[in-house]
Amino acid sequence: MSWKRFIVGVGIGVAAAWFTKDQMDKTECNISPERALKMVKRKMKDFGSIDGSWIHMIAEDFRQDGLTYQVYRGGVSCTIDGQLHAFEFLVDATSGSVLKLKKQDD
Repeated sequence: MSWKRFIVGVGIGVAAAWFTKDQMDKTECNISPERALKMVKRKMKDFGSIDGSWIHMIAEDFRQDGLTYQVYRGGVSCTIDGQLHAFEFLVDATSGSVLKLKKQDD
């Protein structure tokens, strides 16, 4: 292997790492979507047994009361008193706080 190829490879690796770090810093998300989903499911255990759940892996902007949040959108289905109910939620990607929880109409 020549030194030229080695240096070019190192340069590309450094550039890729810098770009990735820059993109991660722009999202300003302190928690992963998996951790956010786990936190929501833990809070919803009081409703009933959790049967299924999903979460979008990319945070999006959400405006409420003049404030803008980075949020993950997701849903949980759970059995309450023998009936299956679906809920949609928005969770703050920075703190993990549930900003919105809405029961889906049957």
